[in-house]
Amino acid sequence: MKSLEKMKGLNLEKVAKAIEADAGQALPGLRESLAEAKAGVYGAVHTPAQIAARKRGRPVGTVKADAKVSTTLRVDADVLAAIKASGAGWQTRVNAVLREAVQRGKLAA
Repeated sequence: MKSLEKMKGLNLEKVAKAIEADAGQALPGLRESLAEAKAGVYGAVHTPAQIAARKRGRPVGTVKADAKVSTTLRVDADVLAAIKASGAGWQTRVNAVLREAVQRGKLAA
């Protein structure tokens, strides 16, 4: 907390002028950002250990009820080529076609 104590005694105008002199230009929002930092409002700082400990993907407990399931499906090469040739969103369109077939009873067990 010593760094926070140092921030409280900070001369914002002096620091802003020094930063802008170094940058060679006025920096929009600089004084506001310095004031927020002085007040203790700043982003979280993460250590390398915290960053390395992060897990990829959606955080636990945030799984959507209608989440898609990854699977492997083998289809003929010409069929896949035709589907992909239809452009971006082809997986969503394939899902819609399969859903419609299920709803019509064409894929019932």
